[in-house]
Amino acid sequence: MYVVSVTVHVKPESVKPFVEATLENARNTRLEPGNVRFDVLQAEQTPTRFLLYEAYRTAEDFAHHQKTEHYLRWREAVAEMMAQPREGIRHTSLFFGDQAD
Repeated sequence: MYVVSVTVHVKPESVKPFVEATLENARNTRLEPGNVRFDVLQAEQTPTRFLLYEAYRTAEDFAHHQKTEHYLRWREAVAEMMAQPREGIRHTSLFFGDQAD
């Protein structure tokens, strides 16, 4: 698996529209054949901080995701909502889900 975790700090006044845009992107991403999961998490003590946890079968599947219409629409929609640039960290899984590959 190829996993990407993205931390996003959102301007307080933009939390609601950010969540709406991000959930639309997440729902569409889950329909991609190479996507295994897409979780959207909001920090409990800092509600303007979000974590997007994305898992793809391969790095190529993630690269494909970044070219989809829904991702490009999300990226443009949320650009001005961020309090600072988002931080994405890419991972190769050692032990994922119910399997150890």
